[in-house]
Amino acid sequence: MYRWKKGVKQNPERRWNRPDRAFFAGGACHILAYAFIKRYPDAGFQAIWMKPEAGFTGNHIVAVSGTLAFDFHGYSNWDALVAHARRKSQRWWAGWECTLIPLPTDVLISEAKSKTFDGLWLRQPDQFLHNALPRAERFIDRYPTPNSS
Repeated sequence: MYRWKKGVKQNPERRWNRPDRAFFAGGACHILAYAFIKRYPDAGFQAIWMKPEAGFTGNHIVAVSGTLAFDFHGYSNWDALVAHARRKSQRWWAGWECTLIPLPTDVLISEAKSKTFDGLWLRQPDQFLHNALPRAERFIDRYPTPNSS
């Protein structure tokens, strides 16, 4: 999750030109989770949506297998990542909480399928200034093959 400066998220060029971590933290986390799960189909990773409680913002989608998570941070301990997201979000929005919701992988790259989940509306990879999927694949190249737990 990432807080954008005013006007950046609505401007396709400014959004695309953010550093990779900021890009995948602020609106393209689902593309990164999709690319990771597709790259390692036998590692047991599943997309988990950190859905903010009603009245809050701050959605995030992470690839998770057991205690291992992958997102814009790279690899993390899943429980530690959730605790970090809660602490950080509560600094911005007092009382922020989220529900953890497993998502089917195909939802991550389909605007129409994402809208079937209450409160979810995801951009497809080709709905960014440039296709975000190759960018996600290059980001994943920086990390070793996962040893899921």
